[in-house]
Amino acid sequence: MLAFVLRRVAAGVALIGVISLLSYTLLSIPHLDVGRQLLGQNAPQELVDAKNAALGLDRPVAVRYLDWLGAALRGDFGTSWFTSENVLQAIANRLPVTLSLMIGVTVITALLSFVLGVWAGVRRGVVDRFVQVFAVLGYALPGFLVTLVIVLVFAVELGWFPAIGYIGMGESLTGWLSTITLPILALSVGSVAGVAQQVRGSVIDVLRQDYIRTLRARGLPPWRIVLRHVLRNASAPALAVLGMQFVGLLGGAVLVEQIFGLPGLGSMTVGYTTRGDIPVIMALVMVTVVGVIVINLVTDLLIGWLNPKARLR
Repeated sequence: MLAFVLRRVAAGVALIGVISLLSYTLLSIPHLDVGRQLLGQNAPQELVDAKNAALGLDRPVAVRYLDWLGAALRGDFGTSWFTSENVLQAIANRLPVTLSLMIGVTVITALLSFVLGVWAGVRRGVVDRFVQVFAVLGYALPGFLVTLVIVLVFAVELGWFPAIGYIGMGESLTGWLSTITLPILALSVGSVAGVAQQVRGSVIDVLRQDYIRTLRARGLPPWRIVLRHVLRNASAPALAVLGMQFVGLLGGAVLVEQIFGLPGLGSMTVGYTTRGDIPVIMALVMVTVVGVIVINLVTDLLIGWLNPKARLR
């Protein structure tokens, strides 16, 4: 297992290097006159050229990338071209919003999908059909439509939660819960649908195994068979899907944070990308890549712990 972890870490480091190079190169291809954007359309061309030179935009892309990489390895991602804010500090201020959103969605997805999936796989019949219909609808309905319906029902019609805005957990716990509940609910619908369907299929496959029939023949209580044998063996494929769903939430967070006015990494990505603020964009890319690598590694380790047959040496 240690060798497996080391291989994955080495592959992750190589992946970070490749993605950073490709991202920086692609971001440098569009000809964005950053100096003109900063100084205004009426600024003299001499001042614009001087500003671009001060930002290093007059140098070759390869040289600029190597300078950025060297600073990044020292933990220095620079400052924003447009706000002069320290990049890491800007991300640190917004990261708790996105993390609370993603963790909340993951917890709800894990709980509801396993309950629905196991219930459908064991009971079958009407319950099974209900879960399958829910899974189809969760996949088919566009995310923005689900979000708008949730806002109209719970914020506009019922008035239970605010439609937009965010209150930090440090300011007010109840305020934080009220502002984060609807975004979590909006992102959870599709995630629960996908993972519940996977859990259902895995439970049905496990229940068809010969050792389950043997356990039943020995007179073990059905609940014990489900909890100790079926659930453990059916969890590995579901965890893999749950890990992918967590990674996919990074994209879904962009839409949800824009709709609900959350000051997270999603809305930050949109704002800085449209302006071509390379230092901020590159830091966001690196945070995302590292997050994906860590999530995949943790998922593989959990699957190996649940299912010894899946362990890699």
